[in-house]
Amino acid sequence: MGSIYLIRHGQASFGADDYDVLSPTGVRQAEILGEHLAGLGLRLDRCLAGDLRRQRHTAEAALQRMAAAGLAVPDLEIDAAFNEFEADAVIRAHLDDLLEIDPQALHILRNAAQHRAEFQRLFSFVIARWVSGEHHKDGLVSWQEFLDTVHDGLQRLLQQASGRDNIAVFTSGGTITALLQLIVGMPAIKAFELNWQIVNTSLNRLKFRGSEVSLASFNSHVHLELLKAPELITYR
Repeated sequence: MGSIYLIRHGQASFGADDYDVLSPTGVRQAEILGEHLAGLGLRLDRCLAGDLRRQRHTAEAALQRMAAAGLAVPDLEIDAAFNEFEADAVIRAHLDDLLEIDPQALHILRNAAQHRAEFQRLFSFVIARWVSGEHHKDGLVSWQEFLDTVHDGLQRLLQQASGRDNIAVFTSGGTITALLQLIVGMPAIKAFELNWQIVNTSLNRLKFRGSEVSLASFNSHVHLELLKAPELITYR
């Protein structure tokens, strides 16, 4: 059987003007992951990332550490099918709904880094409406459309793979959530309950034989836990 390792990017710059940049903690998480994979002696036949900077930077930092340890590493390939959904667009499309349940919603969203719990409450509300498919918003990519894009990316991987390939895909929490729904068959809202638990640079392993895919492990972050540094375990 072959394996696909779905790896969430390192911590991004939550609350900053440009979220799509790894924080110093995010860079360190990626380096630790690379050292961990090197320690396991993991041979990668392919390595892909979405085209977002936080995804590519995580992959590059991890691969550099693997190469420094003497492992042969493949070139990084880019496939936008493994991008994250556009969370800002989803929030903007549902802003009027948010203001109905919380008049302070705009203030919380603009100062998310200082109101993390409140932001999560509002974001969870928006996600529930979006994935339900019952609240169409003009011009907004639907959850089903996003799911279809991720499905197509997975199918390309499987069609191009040999039966024993080890493939790393550096991606994001929403993409991993979509793959969980596709592979396990759980409802989208249940998949998002797992999404909130996905740690930055965690490993999620899929096993495949031909077109058959199963979930082998979820959200492993032992590479961070072993360092006994709680600040390295982050969720955004």
